[in-house]
Amino acid sequence: MAVAVGVADGTVSLAFRRWKASRVKAGEVFQSYSGLVRITAVDEVDPDAITDDQAGLAGEKSVAALRKRFRGNETDPVFRIALTWAGPDPRIALRTDDHLSPEDVVEIVTRLDRFDARSPSGPWTRETLGLIEGNPGRRAIELADMCGREKDPFKLDVRKLKNLGLTHSLAVGYELSARGRAFLVAERGQD
Repeated sequence: MAVAVGVADGTVSLAFRRWKASRVKAGEVFQSYSGLVRITAVDEVDPDAITDDQAGLAGEKSVAALRKRFRGNETDPVFRIALTWAGPDPRIALRTDDHLSPEDVVEIVTRLDRFDARSPSGPWTRETLGLIEGNPGRRAIELADMCGREKDPFKLDVRKLKNLGLTHSLAVGYELSARGRAFLVAERGQD
């Protein structure tokens, strides 16, 4: 999270990772807590050639501090990843948009129905939205227990709802967004 904040405010422009093989490619954009981050370059580097200046651009006080954060096998290569800010998280604007057209509602229904149809454990979207609606701020493990699911798959599914702008994370747990509340009102009105 600190790296993404640094990229957003311009203080971080590099990341270093020790992996068996690069897990990212130049041009990819990923969502972080702070917004969108673009990878502009990925290079394998000699870890002994990393400078204090480069460590600083990665948000670390020194090369030694940076190296302490490396995971993986000592023989695995180290990758230098150049990062740039790509903009705010589009889910923030989406989750505040509670003016849903009939077409918006149909699109959300279609996406939720698709999630349900592809789920190996059966339909989950409406139940999960209802649980979050009725239990704002409740921990994921508790919500998962309420519907007889394991925590990690449950959290992955909630992330899908978040990507549609229907929920958002709190310091602890989740709550429906303005868009999520508007969707449930619209869908329930159609029943």
